[in-house]
Amino acid sequence: MRIRPATRRTTGSVAALAVAGLLAATAAAAAPAAAAPTGGDGKGSRRVEYFPEPGGAGKSVEVPATAPRKSGRSAGASLSAAEAALDGAVGRQQVTGSTDDRLDVVIIGDGYTADQQADFHADATAKWADITAVEPYRSYRGLFNVWTVDAVSNESGISGDPGSDIVKDTALSSNFWCGDIERLVCADIDKVASYAAEAPAADLVVVIANSTKYGGAGYSGLQAEGYPFGGVSTLSSDNAKSSMIAVHEIGHSVGLLDDEYTYPSFGTWTGGETDGPNSTTYTPAQLAEKRAKWYRWLGESDPTGSTVGTYEGSAYYPLGIYRPTSTSLMRELSSTEFNLPGREAMIAGFYRAGNALSSTLDTSVAITHGKRIRVTLAGLGSTGGQGHGSGPAAGLARTDLRWYVDGVEKVSARGRTAVTPASLGVRADGRGHRVTAEAVDRTDAIRDPAVRALATDTLTWTVEAAGRR
Repeated sequence: MRIRPATRRTTGSVAALAVAGLLAATAAAAAPAAAAPTGGDGKGSRRVEYFPEPGGAGKSVEVPATAPRKSGRSAGASLSAAEAALDGAVGRQQVTGSTDDRLDVVIIGDGYTADQQADFHADATAKWADITAVEPYRSYRGLFNVWTVDAVSNESGISGDPGSDIVKDTALSSNFWCGDIERLVCADIDKVASYAAEAPAADLVVVIANSTKYGGAGYSGLQAEGYPFGGVSTLSSDNAKSSMIAVHEIGHSVGLLDDEYTYPSFGTWTGGETDGPNSTTYTPAQLAEKRAKWYRWLGESDPTGSTVGTYEGSAYYPLGIYRPTSTSLMRELSSTEFNLPGREAMIAGFYRAGNALSSTLDTSVAITHGKRIRVTLAGLGSTGGQGHGSGPAAGLARTDLRWYVDGVEKVSARGRTAVTPASLGVRADGRGHRVTAEAVDRTDAIRDPAVRALATDTLTWTVEAAGRR
């Protein structure tokens, strides 16, 4: 059973600092087995990933820490009082629960003037819909909160669109042609951090650039440079194919997944077994013998159209290291699916950050026999103990809610979201008792017991002995 943290995040103007709890740990783990294709000193440059062609494989490069073009708020006119009143406003695009129980996404727009903030909100809604159309995001929407933060720009659009000579004065200094690469969209990460801090919490940050031109990027490992969050995705607003960039980049941040594409110049991997859940040096026989990585999925038909096995080439190295399937979203964006091991890793990440089970009734205070206990399940599929999904988000998720008294299940209460200790058979016998609610995701997309444990959430209340008040 997963132990629920007492406090996972803070709120208000220091919200960005709370991101370190989740992403500071994941940024290092999400780094690929190999070093980035080009070097950087961590101070004068940042590693970013981009996709030069819609549907193609990614590339990783280093870009200067200081944006090469002098655009943005510092170089432009100040906002009017009316514009400043809008700047930094926080919206609740999708709030499904407490920030303590959810994976919080902050979406910030760049290149939207004060009169275009409604357009930004519409674009944020559309992009989040694109992202959550992909499994396992679709089935686990209920574990996310989505916040918007209005960033008011002096000019509409962003630098580099349509050509490299175009310079716009925008809130986040976003620009195509970053590092002289047309489709690479960079932003001023310090400004991004400032706006993200306005939201109640920020586990993931997505910057939407106001443009019809295809492009985007993924930043990672920003804690080493003093930034409060580990990953930022950028993507253009009005190009449908750019949405998959964020789908891929969140795979790194949340699922800790390696890139599965390769560079011929990297040659043969010789570094031993890797940490990434979707890269290995083992053959199928070795995976099975060692009970390692994705051995439980070997031979299964995969949503990518492949069969799970070991396919040579991953984490940038074409030789000596293997990925689970011929292709997947972590290899190229033409694949619109995570493979089965990748799905399981993503679900594990969702549950590292979110809880499926919550209640407003304080578990630290003893309750009486007649006290009504109400619990809330995230908007996932619910089995009620019978093994069948239901509800609008039913899909991969299969949440099973059960009740226990002193460790013994009360089968008749399966699936109930409101009970009293008395209705569970707790007697006023002069002794204290414990009532536990347990939610388990019994989805077939999980095979690893360690991930199943992450997908298990419990709440326990102490019931007063008879006569106590």
